[in-house]
Amino acid sequence: MRNDDPVRLRHMLDAAREAVSFAAGKTKDDLFRDRMLVLSLTKEIEIIGEAANRVSKEIRAKCTAILWEDVIEMRHHLVHVYFDVDLNILWDTVTKDLPPLIAELEKIIAAEDRL
Repeated sequence: MRNDDPVRLRHMLDAAREAVSFAAGKTKDDLFRDRMLVLSLTKEIEIIGEAANRVSKEIRAKCTAILWEDVIEMRHHLVHVYFDVDLNILWDTVTKDLPPLIAELEKIIAAEDRL
């Protein structure tokens, strides 16, 4: 494990938690009406993907419950194809994919803290 892996994993966890908190109490319809919500969720997903991209290959290989390439690819899509973001996919990512990611990151971080 590289020295900055714990920092990157925590960045991922913090951004995922924040995205979920931004969506709390909201509906998918709110996403289509609220530009600030779109931008805030997009930014948090970008942060998650950028941090994931910087996590060492050793940790990625060890932590196979996280779909690292999907996480990184989502970030690339949001950054490079910003004009064609599917808000349905963004919503599903935040509401369906991030809670299990949060749980997995919490396990990884707790295990690393014990080392």
